Amino acid sequence: MARTSAGILLYRVRDGAIEALLVHPGGPFFAHKDLGNWSIPKGEVDGTDDGLETAAAREFEEETGHPVPAGARLELGWVRQRSGKTVWAWAVEGDIDTTTMTSNFIEFDWPPIIGHRNRFPEIDRWEYFGPVQARSHMKPAQIPFLDRLETALRARAASEAPGTESRGDERK
Repeated sequence: MARTSAGILLYRVRDGAIEALLVHPGGPFFAHKDLGNWSIPKGEVDGTDDGLETAAAREFEEETGHPVPAGARLELGWVRQRSGKTVWAWAVEGDIDTTTMTSNFIEFDWPPIIGHRNRFPEIDRWEYFGPVQARSHMKPAQIPFLDRLETALRARAASEAPGTESRGDERK
């Protein structure tokens, strides 16, 4: 059975450019892996969640130590990762200091043959990336989230640009 995850793509705008917050998975498996391994803060939906958006907010807080910033959430739809997992995402504008972020911990046998349980942070790094860097660092299947965010922000900017507001009936 395919699993489902939900997450938040936190973004900020600096000097007119979007920067996306991405997280790097902690633990020994990803210690020396960088490009193509970062993700939006996300996690699996469980039976305690009241919907996908609630799961996304819960996971964001578990992986960053901060609640999702207040503000409108833009649904970015879903993607299917190579593992078969479906990931849903929402974008939220906000700027959280990455030096204040903390992650929950996961525990598993490591090294696997020894059978000794160790605790590892689920996330070991948090960083804002511009669009080009974000695309090189993100899991390839999650790149469409960034594409959809950029498209939505361009559309919003175009609708707010001078001369695009409704002028009413000009025949008066």
